[in-house]
Amino acid sequence: MKSIISNSLKLGITYQAYRELVKQLSEQNSTTGNEETEALANYTKLNDRRMNRWDKTLKISHESQKKISEFEQNVTWLVVIESWCGDGAHVLPVLNKIAELNNHINLKIVLRDENPELMDLFLTNKRRSIPKLIMIDAETGDVLNTYGPRPSEATSLVSRYKMKYGFLTPEFKEDLQHWYNGDKGQNVIDDITNMLCELQPNVCL
Repeated sequence: MKSIISNSLKLGITYQAYRELVKQLSEQNSTTGNEETEALANYTKLNDRRMNRWDKTLKISHESQKKISEFEQNVTWLVVIESWCGDGAHVLPVLNKIAELNNHINLKIVLRDENPELMDLFLTNKRRSIPKLIMIDAETGDVLNTYGPRPSEATSLVSRYKMKYGFLTPEFKEDLQHWYNGDKGQNVIDDITNMLCELQPNVCL
């Protein structure tokens, strides 16, 4: 496992580099991933706009900022994503804002279809669901935790809908985007802050 993670980390890019990539693909009417379709290219364009909006408007409370800034373990956050991923466009900007608050957190991004061995180590219900955050101890290379593909409340919404209807309809997916817009990244902030508290309990004292 560690060798696969290490190899993927060598391919990792910064958030800014990823944003430049998505912007360029959007302008070229293209997309990341093994499958290039007009629909996926359109999602990439939409996600570029979504991430741009979150980069400008996302707010983290002073209480959460304090907890995040007090985390002292050197970690690498390796995020697996693709440019067309709607959940990723909402989640990744929040992860970046959190990482910016703490020099002990090193955020790296890789593409799913370029890292199949890595993705298969971190399946969700036997699926290559993204985005997936892998929290890695920077000293030992051990995996400390994982997060994704959705924040906890969105995961519950999806699970309940699937249990009732068996699959996600286009209408539900649109409702989910409205949920993200209304939540404004706060569920991700709370989830991640709680994970940091679990790793270093004195953060939440």
